[in-house]
Amino acid sequence: MTQEHTPSTPCCGSACSSISSPPPPAPHSHAEHSHGAHGPDCCAPAAAAQPGATGSPQPGTRFRIAAMDCAAEESEIRHALASVPGIRGLGFQLAARTLAIDAPADVLPAALAAIRKAGFDPEPLDAASVAAAPADGLLRLGGALALAVGAEGVAFFAPDTQAFRALGMVVAAAAIGLAGFSTYRKGLAALRQGRLNINALMTVAVTGAFLIGQWPEAAMVMALYAVAELIEARAVDRARNAIQGLLALAPDTAEVRQPDGRWAVAACADVPLGATVRVKPGARIPLDGTVAAGTSAVNQAPVTGESIPVDKGVGDAVFAGTINDTGLLEVTVTAAASNTTLARIIHAVEQAQGARAPTQQFVDRFAAVYTPAVFVAALLVAVLGPWALGWGGMEALYKALVLLVIACPCALVIATPVTVVSALASAARRGILIKGGVYLEDAHRLRAVALDKTGTLTEGRPRLVAQEVLATTAPAAQVLGWAAALAGHSDHPVSRAIAQGLHDTAGSAAEQAGPAVQGFTALAGRGVQGQVDGRTLVLGNHRLIEERGLCSPALEARLAAHEQQGRTVTLLADGAEVLAVLAVADTIKPSSREAVAQLRALGVATVMLTGDNATTARTIAHEAGLDEARGNLLPEEKLAAIEALQAQHGAHVAMVGDGINDAPALARADIGFAMGGAGTDTAMEAADVVIMNDDLRRIPEVIRLSRHTRGVLVQNIVIALGIKAVFLVLAVAGHASMWMAVFADMGASLIVVANGLRLLRGARA
Repeated sequence: MTQEHTPSTPCCGSACSSISSPPPPAPHSHAEHSHGAHGPDCCAPAAAAQPGATGSPQPGTRFRIAAMDCAAEESEIRHALASVPGIRGLGFQLAARTLAIDAPADVLPAALAAIRKAGFDPEPLDAASVAAAPADGLLRLGGALALAVGAEGVAFFAPDTQAFRALGMVVAAAAIGLAGFSTYRKGLAALRQGRLNINALMTVAVTGAFLIGQWPEAAMVMALYAVAELIEARAVDRARNAIQGLLALAPDTAEVRQPDGRWAVAACADVPLGATVRVKPGARIPLDGTVAAGTSAVNQAPVTGESIPVDKGVGDAVFAGTINDTGLLEVTVTAAASNTTLARIIHAVEQAQGARAPTQQFVDRFAAVYTPAVFVAALLVAVLGPWALGWGGMEALYKALVLLVIACPCALVIATPVTVVSALASAARRGILIKGGVYLEDAHRLRAVALDKTGTLTEGRPRLVAQEVLATTAPAAQVLGWAAALAGHSDHPVSRAIAQGLHDTAGSAAEQAGPAVQGFTALAGRGVQGQVDGRTLVLGNHRLIEERGLCSPALEARLAAHEQQGRTVTLLADGAEVLAVLAVADTIKPSSREAVAQLRALGVATVMLTGDNATTARTIAHEAGLDEARGNLLPEEKLAAIEALQAQHGAHVAMVGDGINDAPALARADIGFAMGGAGTDTAMEAADVVIMNDDLRRIPEVIRLSRHTRGVLVQNIVIALGIKAVFLVLAVAGHASMWMAVFADMGASLIVVANGLRLLRGARA
């Protein structure tokens, strides 16, 4: 269990419950960690959870805590449980107001007692009843507002007699109780423990107004505050549910082939791995899988953001929630319903909402100081107003109470998370998976982007364009068979191109000459090695051959001729000589040139880091319009290159890659971008941002989104503080009532929520 305590931040009520997050993580340092430890792996099972993570299913006993509205109260509960020994982990679901406590049975009573002492009432809950948990309804708030209006009517129209005053006070008290029971309960608990949050402010302000005879205003303030909370909550839910809405895109049922060959409808959750499902034209694909039969165009916009359907045939991967446009497909299921790419994206974005952006951390720290400061200022107005400014005692107290209501930090606290969640949802709908608000916000600082070549700048599907057998001790067909055998055991794009090319050109002869490979080993950044027909052979790049002392002037000339044409050369060799030279060529993605141009327009330098030879790197870099290219780099040398770029550009460098050899550089960069379509699981785990459709134009799009988000964040903070400042001056000058205070607070909150929700406009796929 985490024993840290984050200072309580003011809670803006139920509106926070949809977007709040756990206490901020430790300062982010790429030099000391792998990204996988901080950002969720978009390829990890959706059920996987880190202890104490918000938004993840957790082991242990689950409880519903109705008064747990936001991150401030989560922090208070964590603090209350910090002194209870034996707790292994905590799992908070703030949107559902649930807490999972992973602890031995004999520890639970002490944990529950600590939570109750902090002012919360945990109730045991089973998983089936989470969705059915009741929420504050419009009927209750409507009744409270009606009673508040009735109290105002009694005060304004009824005779000023003791009986009518008593009636008005009873009606006002009923309105306050109906609208503010939860606020009062949490506020009194906070005051008992010496904590000042928004609930404490509202409790003191409403109680004080009631006691000095302003009971109609006290009732109306509490009713309007509750209504404002409900409106904010509904508005904020739009941001939170924008990504959740993707889950509804996947069908609940699928047509599954039975052992006897017939087709039957089954729930997707019950379909096993390896089963075959049938997808008719116009239907959504129910589960991730590979096409076993049929061809069709598939609309992948919900997962990758691609607007143009992609042709799919036998062996191609398809994703749950995508739309089968034209032909009948039979798909072999490769992932359970809870572990589809769509489900993992949703899970990852939910986890990302728990990583607080730098602005949100600043706002939380500011609000933690702001609220007590306002409380002290109100106390000084009440005490010093009569003495220093000649106010009456009741007048000074009333102004102090108005000050408390106006200073409510709801708008300030809610300004950042609703904006960040809206931007994360917008990016996810575009096929961009950002693993936390910190990366979303920091992207605007990028000054350089380093890119891998194969599979990132280029298609990653090179083809064999030239082959030359140099062996003097074996027939050419046998040598090519050895090369095909070694290449067929590697998943590197260049090796796959060689294997496919040799198969296409030599046909069955190459297949027959390709015996089994024993002792196959990958040589990172160099090639592969194995034993074929009793010979130890290597298939690798120029560097590997140089290290083995097998280069010659004649060979260097051959290699130079290929490299000048932008080809990647792979050599087959034994311990004595180079047996064959194989050249493959890759093509630049159509989007790469445009993406590089957009990055340069944004003022971002572009650098290629590749394991290919320097000549090929320069040729591809020139064709793509890159500023610089560095070739012949091993994984550790790519890492060193990132560090050099950080020193040159002030530590604002991104790395874009798709392979295992890119993982160290992705982890070291300030922001790592992985290509999600063709990328390896290792690269996507190490990265902070995953581009699901491998379109490099998404990189400048992330930077533009970050800059837009940053602008909205600044706007929201200025709006929230500006409105507060104006009405604080009016309150001290005696020109603001408690009604005006509530409308100022509610208005500021709704303005910043609406401003943040503007970022969702780009989320509609």
